[in-house]
Amino acid sequence: MFGPLQAVAIRRWTRIWISALIALAIGMPLPGSPFLGAAKAQEVRERRSIIDLLFRGNRPRATEKRPSIVRVRKKKRPNKINSDPAVTGAEVEVAKAPDAKKVLVIGDFMASALADGLIVAVAGDAGIVIEKSTDGSSGLVRNDHLDWPVTLKQKIETSKPSLVVIMLGSNDRQQMAVAGQKEKFHSDAWNAEYDRRITALVKVAVDGKVPFIWTGLPSFQSPSLSADAATLNSLYRAKTEMAGGVFIDIWDGFADENGKFVASGSDINGQPVRLRGSDGLSLTKAGKRKMAFYLEKDLRRLLGSTDAVADLIRLDASNLPLQDAAKQPEFTNILSVPPISLADPELDGTSGLLDTNLMPVASGKTPRDLLIDKGQTVDAPEGRVDDFRWKPASKPAG
Repeated sequence: MFGPLQAVAIRRWTRIWISALIALAIGMPLPGSPFLGAAKAQEVRERRSIIDLLFRGNRPRATEKRPSIVRVRKKKRPNKINSDPAVTGAEVEVAKAPDAKKVLVIGDFMASALADGLIVAVAGDAGIVIEKSTDGSSGLVRNDHLDWPVTLKQKIETSKPSLVVIMLGSNDRQQMAVAGQKEKFHSDAWNAEYDRRITALVKVAVDGKVPFIWTGLPSFQSPSLSADAATLNSLYRAKTEMAGGVFIDIWDGFADENGKFVASGSDINGQPVRLRGSDGLSLTKAGKRKMAFYLEKDLRRLLGSTDAVADLIRLDASNLPLQDAAKQPEFTNILSVPPISLADPELDGTSGLLDTNLMPVASGKTPRDLLIDKGQTVDAPEGRVDDFRWKPASKPAG
């Protein structure tokens, strides 16, 4: 048995050892410990867990120094400018000639987009200038807002255009006042009055002796709007062609193979681009340029521009020179031609590599053509390997 002093000493040393074990566990010396002064003099060490003590012993855990990362800000590169006029509309513009022919573009917001595309299309042509005279909210129905027949007559008298481009109808799907009454869209009275107004607008251009182009409406995102646009296009085409004008159908350029609306498609260079805006009505720069592309050939043809694309020549007998019937050559079928030496042309009796005088005049009917058209077969030349004609054996000389 221990005495009172021994029991006190045992309890004291027990507390000391327990404190030491705790200190070792947390990596810090306890107050009153003889190691406190030395610990203060040392650098504060990283805390160590019991797992470190059990499995790593007294080895200090290596502290990995991560290299400092210096982030260098990259200089912002300027955006590459796409010089393609189908995307940016940034075609090099030349100064217009004083006698440049004027093209007057009238209509609604779609005509405004068409005018923007035409301005880009003729930017490099000094002989053509585009005059944009559009009203985004106008149409043939609301003549109280803008009466286009009257307005076009005034424009022709003041501007003296060489060509008029018309594009209307996007705002005309609404009621129309006829004889003081409101008529619903596509009713019989509405159709009759709308037909009369188209005729009146076309007559202004005809009376002013100005050639005109009526551009049809494209497809729209709304199926009902697209269906009505197709119906209106048929009216515009009939009245325009009846009056001697040119109707341009641009529907296929803004629709898929089924004739339905597409927001993206190919530009004038065949590259996939966005053609229509998010609203399903407006057009992007590429869409405006593509819409103008449909008019370029007829526009330059009607203006008589030197840059106009020439019409295709008919490849029939009407373009051939007249020939004297008495001098018609005799045709023969070509079965073989004499060989021609490339090294010495004189071997075949001429000084040219291919003398047409030595070539027989052909009828154009080859053995294959005769076999297919008439079922005739041509005998192989005598002596050729496929000459299977029977020949009597020659008698030996006696």
